[in-house]
Amino acid sequence: MSPTATSEELRNHLVDTILQGQPLTPAVEQAMRTVPRETFLPGIDLDEAYADQAVIIKDNPDGPLALSCASVPSVVGMMLTQLDVQPGDNILEIGAGTGYNAALLDELAGGDGNVTSIDIDSDVALHARTMLDRAGHQRVHVMERDGLIGAPENAPYDRMIAAVGLWDVPAAWWEQLREGGRLVLPLRWRGQTRSVALTRRGDTLVSEGMELCGFVPIIGQDGEKTTALNAEARILVIHDEDQAVDAAALGTSLTTTPGIEVMSEQRIGGEESFDGVWLRATATDDRVCRLQVTPEAVADELVLRPAVPVRTPVLVDGDSLAYLIVRREGVDPQRPHRLGAAAYGPHAEKLAQDLIAHIEDWGAARTAVPRMTITPVKADAAAGSGHVISKRETRLTLSY
Repeated sequence: MSPTATSEELRNHLVDTILQGQPLTPAVEQAMRTVPRETFLPGIDLDEAYADQAVIIKDNPDGPLALSCASVPSVVGMMLTQLDVQPGDNILEIGAGTGYNAALLDELAGGDGNVTSIDIDSDVALHARTMLDRAGHQRVHVMERDGLIGAPENAPYDRMIAAVGLWDVPAAWWEQLREGGRLVLPLRWRGQTRSVALTRRGDTLVSEGMELCGFVPIIGQDGEKTTALNAEARILVIHDEDQAVDAAALGTSLTTTPGIEVMSEQRIGGEESFDGVWLRATATDDRVCRLQVTPEAVADELVLRPAVPVRTPVLVDGDSLAYLIVRREGVDPQRPHRLGAAAYGPHAEKLAQDLIAHIEDWGAARTAVPRMTITPVKADAAAGSGHVISKRETRLTLSY
């Protein structure tokens, strides 16, 4: 792009770039070519406004994650494609952000539609309201509201979308989503986050697809825990509340037993994603957690280098653990990297082989995505057969 490119040129270039890597529906493509993102990011240079990256709009003084940000445009487009808004739809957005997403929803729903956007933070809600007015989207309803409660006064909704990470589906949302309506939310289980598109069928939400993503977590859900395995918190395990993690036993194994490496038969190219290993493992194995290791821990050789130090799947069982690793080999120029497992503890070999089995299962169908059904805990039973993960308010059932 030229240094004097206009907003429209930059906007079209961004959408063209997104389309090279993922599909958008014609309606979502047109909305993204129409709504000026820079209007919702005052003070940001045009080039930055149209880069495919998140922009923080409110820092969190009490933690490492921002309180609110403008989501990555390609993720915005992906989730709106999942949502499949139709003209005239009544829509609820949880997490107002900058107001940009609500403006896109307004474009998609059209003049006969209705968009309600809520946020628990008064400053964020005010910013979204101000920016929407400035951009000509006065008909969007913006409310300061706890997202876990929703906005029942404007329900039922044809479409609901969350722009914040959820660990569970709040009970209050069920009656606000119309039968046959679509819910898209960044859902977290076993340490990973996926944007899951769900359709309501009676007392069951049935998945229509899921994509990898990452979002600021919603305020008020604390079912995910973080356990440090050493005093300096250089090695962390992020796990769900139903998973037992013995920090002392694991810490002892890391410092007193040598790590082992076991390699699979699966190789990947330099840009090929292997996050599907994590997803597939969660469909059968309750020991799957997330390992987070600081650069200092790797540099000091406290552990063998994980596949991705800040977020790697790990199997945790008592005093032993095994996690995903990637090693470069020269055997196949097209796929120079080989996947494997590093493991520690008395049962290191067994856990490593279990992880290798998950890798091989993924390798046999790399693009396969499980079917997810979600039912309220109060329901008589989980819908369908498969692996059940129990949360506080719902049951997740995964099956291939």
